[in-house]
Amino acid sequence: MSQVSRLIPAQKVAPSNWRAAVYRLLFSNQGMAIFLIISILSSLFIGAYSLGLKEVVQAIGDGVISNETTQTNAITYLIWHIRLPRIILALLVGAGLATSGAAIQGLFRNPLADPALIGITSGAMVFAVAGILFAGVLLQSLNGFLGYATITFLAFSGSFLSTIIVYRLATVEGHTSVSTLLLAGIAITALGGAITGLMTYYSSEDELRDITFWTLGSLGGANWKMLAFVCPLVIGSIFILLKNATRLDILLLGEKEARYLGVHTQKLKWIIVGCTAMAVGVCVAVSGVIAFVALVIPHLIRLCKGTGHYNLLTGSALLGGILLVWADNFARTAIAPAELPIGILTALLGAPFFIWLLLKSRQNFS
Repeated sequence: MSQVSRLIPAQKVAPSNWRAAVYRLLFSNQGMAIFLIISILSSLFIGAYSLGLKEVVQAIGDGVISNETTQTNAITYLIWHIRLPRIILALLVGAGLATSGAAIQGLFRNPLADPALIGITSGAMVFAVAGILFAGVLLQSLNGFLGYATITFLAFSGSFLSTIIVYRLATVEGHTSVSTLLLAGIAITALGGAITGLMTYYSSEDELRDITFWTLGSLGGANWKMLAFVCPLVIGSIFILLKNATRLDILLLGEKEARYLGVHTQKLKWIIVGCTAMAVGVCVAVSGVIAFVALVIPHLIRLCKGTGHYNLLTGSALLGGILLVWADNFARTAIAPAELPIGILTALLGAPFFIWLLLKSRQNFS
């Protein structure tokens, strides 16, 4: 009888094992990919003007079969030229920011490292706003690829420069100080905010509207020309980061150990810095500042899938796209027909999570 009673507690564990299996399935790459596809399809129905299944299917069919995407067919135009480009842009920006955050955390070997916290986003912001303020006439005359390329190059230059400055300030004799990293990032962010505020003060009304767009973040300017420029840069950066996932795993052991194992650490640093600066610069150029995505998403994936960088980077890309697609859905429907800035929503989600991380780290050190 005692032997039978010993088996009873084991039976009670089964439901938790079932829940754990479902949990792992949901956060697997396959599960998140399926949910991402569902999110993209669902977003076609969501907006200030709700659409039914028949209308969406007919609009997609018109665009694919007869290529009728002109303004004469309002619903088809809404799907193909407004909602679909915006959904794809949200996917790319979310994936680019989240993957960049995971790569930066691996490079600095610091789970609190984030493009926004260590000044990368601020640097991109300053250079993008400077381009709007001092090259506004030139940017208005440049259409399509040249206009996006100019802003993107400026944002990339700012993010790359701020990354190098923070890294140089935080690294002494090959060792990166976590406290110096965060302090340097705070200083760069404050300096970038001050410079942006100064340029805003001297801007005209039209320039002020554009600068406000960059400050609060928005995906409202999405179009196919923009996507044709953004897509290869973001996907290319993510692909290069994935190619270096194993080297990032080795780098977690320390730079000396990584060199002993055959990793060219200096080359790896420049690759990570360059890809991260490119992805963040492109995302800031087309959507403005969207905070905390690069911090929150890698932490959630790390909790669910471990610290291996290949799974971390792929999971961050998928979950980042899912998060920003649904955040944008809420932004364009919460106060319809007006829109909420998406940067405000991500900050409202990310700030409490960051506070929780700080409290958790304090408990670990107590």
